[in-house]
Amino acid sequence: MATDRIPAARLWLVMAKAYGSIVSFIEGSFSSQGIGLSDFMVLEVLLHKGPLTISVIGEKVLLASASMTSAIDRLEKQKLVRRRSCNSDRRIRLVELTEKGREMITEIYARHEKDLEGIAGGMCEGERKALYEGLKKMGKAAEVAVPSQCPSLKGKVQ
Repeated sequence: MATDRIPAARLWLVMAKAYGSIVSFIEGSFSSQGIGLSDFMVLEVLLHKGPLTISVIGEKVLLASASMTSAIDRLEKQKLVRRRSCNSDRRIRLVELTEKGREMITEIYARHEKDLEGIAGGMCEGERKALYEGLKKMGKAAEVAVPSQCPSLKGKVQ
């Protein structure tokens, strides 16, 4: 008797392959701008959240502190971001987009949204919702199952 049940190991494999393909596709769309995926993620979070500390940016984009510092250094060298002191507490250093950075990420992000819609275009709204809800459930179950091994991911599944 045949079953329609898809084993979890098969889901993982399909998810991992899809992720790899999507990341390659996305990286290709902005690599000509001289930025990689981690740089893009930093610029994108600053575009949508405004000035943030390096540690908060790292939490939002799931990058370690050393990787964050390297990314910020690269972006600062390209004059896409700048570090500045917080007005209310001079001990706090914020990272913010420069005008050049804002223009660049606004353009790249608009193209990014269109690119993602293009590759998700074959999915109806019901499929999108089912995928979204399913991935959320899996992420939350994994978070609860192994919290001590993934403290940096705690609370990150949205």
